[in-house]
Amino acid sequence: MEKSKVLVVGGTGYLGRRIVAASLSQGHPTYVLQRPEIGLDIDKVQMLLAFKKQGAHLVEGSFSDLESLVRAIKLVDVVICPISGVHIRSHNILLQLQLVEAIKRAGNIKRFLPSEFGLDPPRMGHALEPGRVTFDDKMVVRKAIQDAKIPFTYVCGAGVAAYLAGNLSQIGTLVPPKEKVLIYGDGNAKVSIVDEDDIAEYTIKTIDDPRTLNKTLYLRPPENELSQKQLVEMWENLIGKKLEHISISEEEFLASMKGMDFAGQVGAGHFYHVFYEGALTNFEIGEEGEEASKLYPEVKYTRMNEYLKIYA
Repeated sequence: MEKSKVLVVGGTGYLGRRIVAASLSQGHPTYVLQRPEIGLDIDKVQMLLAFKKQGAHLVEGSFSDLESLVRAIKLVDVVICPISGVHIRSHNILLQLQLVEAIKRAGNIKRFLPSEFGLDPPRMGHALEPGRVTFDDKMVVRKAIQDAKIPFTYVCGAGVAAYLAGNLSQIGTLVPPKEKVLIYGDGNAKVSIVDEDDIAEYTIKTIDDPRTLNKTLYLRPPENELSQKQLVEMWENLIGKKLEHISISEEEFLASMKGMDFAGQVGAGHFYHVFYEGALTNFEIGEEGEEASKLYPEVKYTRMNEYLKIYA
């Protein structure tokens, strides 16, 4: 079967660049939207040129120019938009409404994968303010997709390894602590943690797979469903040293959020749902979804004991 042509919108972002690489490595004709708003951002320009050297096609388009998006979309079969929804970086989820309109006008797309990749929005109706804006915005985009009858796949259900594993799930840092580690509650809530390159590989696997059409792909590889305590123990075994464990109760954690800025409160709210409620894993996958490692056992996903070695 001929491989689908893929357009990645947000291809220079943290996850987007990995999706471009995965699309190329899996043999898909790969297009990357080059937005004029990039301006003098030399790192992004050079990344786009590097993609071009690897065989990707650069296509100009802007969220402020609907017809440019339509022209870009007409070149491909599948659109993937891993645009940022993380407030500590940027929050652009609702920009995708322009993309939905362009896909509707183009009329040729056989699959759209919007920005998801984390907690499953329909399960987060109870989410704390202000962090619930992430899920509310994603639900607005989902409704627009489904109202327009655009074929979709939602990829979600994973904690990104660089944000949850390398730092032993500590807020405000991306590297592991040296002496003390904060443990959320009893530290036993299970969290699905997935390497970013594996997220990208699973994402590209879905686009020509009829089993994921109009479904959610949950990233829950069984060996990477770990509690925070298990993660810390892996690290302690790796470095041959026991850290001091400081438990933070639910009440203490919620109180600590009050002194944070807006972006900090958003991120901490998501941490609360992940580590106190187990919101990435506290449900059974029903008929609406599939689990990635079961569908694609050929993907040799990175185990967290291996992932942590680079930090030691």
